[in-house]
Amino acid sequence: MKHIDDYRDGALARTLAERIAITIQPDRSYAFMEFCGGHTHAISRYGLEDLLPPAIRLIHGPGCPVCVLPVGRLAAAIDLAKTQSVTLCVYGDLMRVPTTRGYSLLSAKADGADIRMIYSPLDAVRMAEQNPTREVVFFAIGFETTAPATAQAILLAERKKLSNFSIICNHVLTPPAMDAIMASPGATPTTMLDGFIGPAHVATVTGLEPFEKITRRYAKPVVIAGFEPLDVLQAILMLIRQIHEGRAEIENQYLRAVSSSGNRLAQAAVAQVFNLRDSFEWRGLGVVADSALRLNERYAHFDAEQRYPIPIPHIKDHPACACSEILRGVKKPTDCRLFGTACTPETPVGSCMVSSEGACAAHWAYGRFRDKNYRPCAE
Repeated sequence: MKHIDDYRDGALARTLAERIAITIQPDRSYAFMEFCGGHTHAISRYGLEDLLPPAIRLIHGPGCPVCVLPVGRLAAAIDLAKTQSVTLCVYGDLMRVPTTRGYSLLSAKADGADIRMIYSPLDAVRMAEQNPTREVVFFAIGFETTAPATAQAILLAERKKLSNFSIICNHVLTPPAMDAIMASPGATPTTMLDGFIGPAHVATVTGLEPFEKITRRYAKPVVIAGFEPLDVLQAILMLIRQIHEGRAEIENQYLRAVSSSGNRLAQAAVAQVFNLRDSFEWRGLGVVADSALRLNERYAHFDAEQRYPIPIPHIKDHPACACSEILRGVKKPTDCRLFGTACTPETPVGSCMVSSEGACAAHWAYGRFRDKNYRPCAE
């Protein structure tokens, strides 16, 4: 614990905040988007916004893979589990994400569908191996961080010659989403972004090169940051210094875990198994070109979307839910009129309140206590 506590030192945090305060220019403001749910939770949990000067605005981005998953793909998985004789394996934070009329994977499981919560794709492979007469489908989801684990599951299933294992691939890529945010017309705060606090978990796999395109195209700095409060504060200071020096570069604050080249073995596994999709729908961002992965021809026999007739419907979000705007940084959780009333962790309306990395979940757990009008008795 000592190593972790070193990055949560309150005195050092205040010193960093003071350094930020004397470094900023008095005649300007700074808007930085954190692009990972881990950063969002660290900012809320440790009250970093209270330490920072008012000139610095932190904007939550689409850094939660569960949150950016469009409702239609989840509804298709539910339909598959209910209409086909399959075992559907999913990560736990997907179980309570609502689709139409609040129906979820948990609802479908209660109605008799064979839906299993797993911790690793290898659990799904093991389940297929132990039940050779049962079709096992893994609902693969996540950014570049979790794609290597799915790739290894596919390679293991190939070695074991499993014919009853397949995946629904929902792996998405971070840089195209950053590109979509910067290129989106009329998104008021996002067009004024001064830089990004980059996703460290992603960079441990990809390295720094994929983010260089963002810095070159939009002349905005990106600092890959760790997830402890001192990491985030140091990343903010690094961004400010880049702006003042007229630089727009990719910098690595998280040196203890991220290398410039990333994880070559993980990259090789992903390259062996996956190709880019031409396009993919994101919640909040719409259809984004070259922003997701699919199984390549060699491993297409593990593709559940080819094995089963799975139409992917386009389903609109709840009309009162602001998840889409929150994911783009256009709104904050408290700007949603459902937050804390109809939408709570016990009765979620949108995925941003369900996922452990969602901005609404972070604000509910920590940030709401900073609100001047918050009254605990209202719960």
